Amino acid sequence: MKPSEKTKTIIVVSGLPRSGTSMMMKMLAEGGLPILTDSIRGMDEDNPNGYFEFELVKQLADGNAKWLADANGRAVKIISQLLEYLPSEHKYKVIFMERDIKEILISQRKMLERRREGHQINDAEMEKQFGDHLGNVKFWLARQPNMEALYMNYNHLISIPSNSMIAIQDFIGIPLDIEKMKAVPTRDLYRNRASKD
Repeated sequence: MKPSEKTKTIIVVSGLPRSGTSMMMKMLAEGGLPILTDSIRGMDEDNPNGYFEFELVKQLADGNAKWLADANGRAVKIISQLLEYLPSEHKYKVIFMERDIKEILISQRKMLERRREGHQINDAEMEKQFGDHLGNVKFWLARQPNMEALYMNYNHLISIPSNSMIAIQDFIGIPLDIEKMKAVPTRDLYRNRASKD
């Protein structure tokens, strides 16, 4: 990315809930990239490093996108269900987190249990809905002229972070502190596995 384009592009961290989006936001922050967050939702047992959310993101579906002018040159977390509401007048680089859907379901179930919230549908139906959604959003992303996407695998970030960090830096086009980024994705965070190592 040319220097003059840095502030004209919004870095979006996206993916399904519990796919590692908060971890990616923490990595980018440690790497030195400015992030857009209001820190209203702090760290807890489900996300020891915090959530890095920005409440106004939830208003995208209602047409409130004026705040995006403050996101130029910064990273903001937007779940995949809201990507389609991003206005076309901005340019975006989307880091899309991928994770085994069964692991996402395990993580989500544990989080809901801790919050004493019930399950609306069973895991099999949720897995199908997630799979269908991911197929649709990837198809959509590939056809947006103002968006570029980098798909980042959660498991690879945990096991071999160095290559992933370099890929992220190359994608963003801005120098990052790779060593600080590498310290974020530890195996201590990898608690909900579909199978044992």
